[in-house]
Amino acid sequence: MAMQVCMGASIACSFGAAPGSLIVLPENQTFTGTPAATIMDNKPMVNIPTFGMCSSPSNPEVITATAAALGVLTPMPCVPATVAPWAPGAPTVLIGNMPALDSTSKLMCTWAGIIQISDPGQATVQIP
Repeated sequence: MAMQVCMGASIACSFGAAPGSLIVLPENQTFTGTPAATIMDNKPMVNIPTFGMCSSPSNPEVITATAAALGVLTPMPCVPATVAPWAPGAPTVLIGNMPALDSTSKLMCTWAGIIQISDPGQATVQIP
């Protein structure tokens, strides 16, 4: 069974250099000790922090820096570009009329990175 994801969950991007912590605002007032997340907790720099340096060859900043370095891949600071919700979420559990975010969900970055949950932030609430 998947676990409910909440504030402070550890997340990582496939092109990021460092992990991050999911930020969940308490607007839905549903808690697992800390605010519980939904699939709509996907806003860059509000919910999704920077992952240090980005090495995605699709990121325009990386493309420019790599061209300036004569083709040597040059990572640049990460600025997440997430526009779609986390998928698939838990459609059987709703928080504020949105599917709950479970530990198997993934979030796509516009620059081709895949953001995954490495630790849901709590270990007691399971989602069927």
